Amino acid sequence: MIKAHIDSEFLQYLLDHEARPGERLPSLAEMSTEIGVSVGKLREQFEVARTLGLVEASPRRGITRTCYDFLPPVRLSLLTALALDHHHFDAFSSLRVHLETAYWDEAVQMLTDREKAHLQQLVADAMQQLHQPRIQIPHANHRDLHLTIFSRLENPFVNGLLKAYWDAYEAVELNTYADYAYLLEVWQYHERIVQSICAGEFAAGKQLLIEHMGLLSKRGISLEAREVLTAAV
Repeated sequence: MIKAHIDSEFLQYLLDHEARPGERLPSLAEMSTEIGVSVGKLREQFEVARTLGLVEASPRRGITRTCYDFLPPVRLSLLTALALDHHHFDAFSSLRVHLETAYWDEAVQMLTDREKAHLQQLVADAMQQLHQPRIQIPHANHRDLHLTIFSRLENPFVNGLLKAYWDAYEAVELNTYADYAYLLEVWQYHERIVQSICAGEFAAGKQLLIEHMGLLSKRGISLEAREVLTAAV
């Protein structure tokens, strides 16, 4: 295991003791006695570790080590960035486009029949929602479809970034409104993308993905007119 020094006695304790996910850690008072750092300072550092998603605490179990997840720190940083300047969404959206394009070939070849069936069901359900007398925006399907395509990647950093994108998408409320013609076009692309995946026509699916992701710039939405970001952090 690579040893790294981090300017936090609490985080350094986690690293030095190689605590495993689910393992219960000593109380802050016990840790304070062991490493010679005040409980108050450890409590501050613990809150940082909890924000990073490295530990959790409950009255019954005390402090417990959790599985590493890149999403919590990325999401917090991204939502803060959006609250400071909404134009950061465009920059992160561009990053997401490059990520999905770069990892497409690897991701789709790993999908099982179960995931392919799930993708087909997501499309069918979304089309049904769009053709109801009272139209529903199938945002949950939209998010699930894209994340399912890349779900087999064993890369916590790519997965964390892609999930953070959808949290940002919701933070700027792109999931709450859209022109009906736009929604139909999006899901027609999704339908063709899924058909390409299921047929093993991965290059065609990739081209459709690229065209589909270019649709967001056509929505004509003024993010400057929306003051919804501060509450998202």
